[in-house]
Amino acid sequence: MNSRWGAALAISVLSLSGLVAGTAPASAGPPVVSCSFTPTAPDNAAARPVVSPPPVALAVGTMDVTFQFNYGPVTVRLNRAGAAPCAAQNMASLVLQRFYDQSQCWRLTDSARLGVLQCGDIYEVEKGGPGYQFPDEVDGTETYERGTVAMGNQGPGTNGSEFFIVHSFAHIPANYSVLGQVVSGMDVLDRIVAAGITPTERGERDGLPAQPVVIDNARLG
Repeated sequence: MNSRWGAALAISVLSLSGLVAGTAPASAGPPVVSCSFTPTAPDNAAARPVVSPPPVALAVGTMDVTFQFNYGPVTVRLNRAGAAPCAAQNMASLVLQRFYDQSQCWRLTDSARLGVLQCGDIYEVEKGGPGYQFPDEVDGTETYERGTVAMGNQGPGTNGSEFFIVHSFAHIPANYSVLGQVVSGMDVLDRIVAAGITPTERGERDGLPAQPVVIDNARLG
């Protein structure tokens, strides 16, 4: 089987068979939501060959993803029962297809307004997505405390592979879909911040990490 379609099939089975924590009773059937993944090629083709997730996502339970950074592991608990089940499914799909493996995190901020590590872009900041996009999943009540993991975007409805992890706080509008929370590895984020930031036109504390930050691999669990 083609590895890309094999990964897509794995996601389909994972999404629709209820193999996550806290699923609803079989007699009722698990709650699901519809998702819309729209191709962006040829203007914004996939940086790495992947297929988009299935158009239906579970809206119950959680799923853990561990990002093995060159600084150490960070485990994120995706909340399928939260406001962004399609975004959670999308991240799981990209992890299964190894999209994030050997990718660099291109932006680190540590200002009074924004303290995040931004990853998921293959080429540079906001360049190098999966070749599709999907709508925001926000209700206006989102907050971005330390440990929050959320989708990055370049405007409404432009979600793809980019995400950020809040290492301190983020005083930003509720425009970014919240995927879940870091459940272990915040010390890794603290070490990344302590290593410093290379200043850019965005500011002294908004630029490339002073030392490269690389996702060596990402896996479910």
